[in-house]
Amino acid sequence: MTPDQFWAIIDRVHAANPRSMDAKCAGLEKELLKLDAAALKGFLERFDEAEDRAYDWKLWGAAYLINGGCSDDSFSDFRATLISMGRKTFESALADPDGLAGFEFGDDGSTYEGYQYVPHQVAENKLGGIPERHKPHPADPSGEDWDEDDLPRLLPKLAEKYDG
Repeated sequence: MTPDQFWAIIDRVHAANPRSMDAKCAGLEKELLKLDAAALKGFLERFDEAEDRAYDWKLWGAAYLINGGCSDDSFSDFRATLISMGRKTFESALADPDGLAGFEFGDDGSTYEGYQYVPHQVAENKLGGIPERHKPHPADPSGEDWDEDDLPRLLPKLAEKYDG
């Protein structure tokens, strides 16, 4: 599955259900059940790649400000929520995490737990198991680590909106 095919599925599901993560999960499951085994494995690989690309300190800082704190598990949920919102939002957030200050998350907020599990549940049912990751999840986020006191300087718009 190409990145364009992956994002076409994500974008289609988001367009049909822009505000409800429960509806997105149901829509994603429906889409993934249509795929053959090779395409489903490719989707899982692309999803892992997107999650890994978003494993970035500055984006974690954005999630921290938006949510008034952000654990490792919550950051995983945040990244999956960003993926669920489609390619344009995802790429924009990666390019400029501070730009999320102008963005409103859906009814379920920015750290919905569950979207990232849908591909695995479909694979478990359809393939009899979850394929191994193509490559391991990064040990550490990319970019430079921060302290909470650094966030207003690193992400001034978000700090103003959520902390100001």
